[in-house]
Amino acid sequence: MLNLFSIFDPSSSFMQLNWLSMLIGILVVCYYWLPPNKLKITHMKFMNLFINEMKSLIKIETFSFMLVLFSMVNLIFWINLFGLLPYIFTPTAHIMITFSLSITIWLTLMIFGWVNNTNNMFLHLVPMGTPTALQPFMVIIESISNMIRPLTLGVRLAANLTAGHLLIILLTNQMVLNLNLMSIFGGFLLLTLELAVACIQAYVFAVLTCLYLMEIK
Repeated sequence: MLNLFSIFDPSSSFMQLNWLSMLIGILVVCYYWLPPNKLKITHMKFMNLFINEMKSLIKIETFSFMLVLFSMVNLIFWINLFGLLPYIFTPTAHIMITFSLSITIWLTLMIFGWVNNTNNMFLHLVPMGTPTALQPFMVIIESISNMIRPLTLGVRLAANLTAGHLLIILLTNQMVLNLNLMSIFGGFLLLTLELAVACIQAYVFAVLTCLYLMEIK
């Protein structure tokens, strides 16, 4: 069991390939000067899909926040993608990393909301139509629900990536013991699923952040 979870250690003895993740910023910058290729076209289609989805959620006056969401999706997506490579540490599979990211975003939104839209923030504490006798309890419940958002946001991202990595390791161990065509095909399907999860989790993280933003507008 210890060997199974050793894939989440922040360091490895295989030529320290974890340093490769530090090159994400450089690779992404150079990526936009490359000629069109299949990877670039696929990535741009994904980003266009994300932008169109965000436009349906964000009002016109909040388009300035689109750059933050776009950068966050790219950051999480490339970290997840690099984490699928062997011997590379996956930061987004650790709750402290994802929680630090989510708590920073949540605090920013809360400070912005309470400073600029104080009355609207108070209104969100009491849902419309709540009986007068239940209003004090609803304030407590809504406050707790609001405060645990960064935790649930971080846990959702870390748990999905951790589960996927553990499944890949378990299947790889079985392939070593019993190598056949079915096990290779199963590993290929699982890796394809993990590529989809890397995209979807970045998208879900940004969409939930966008929904939290819309509540304070």
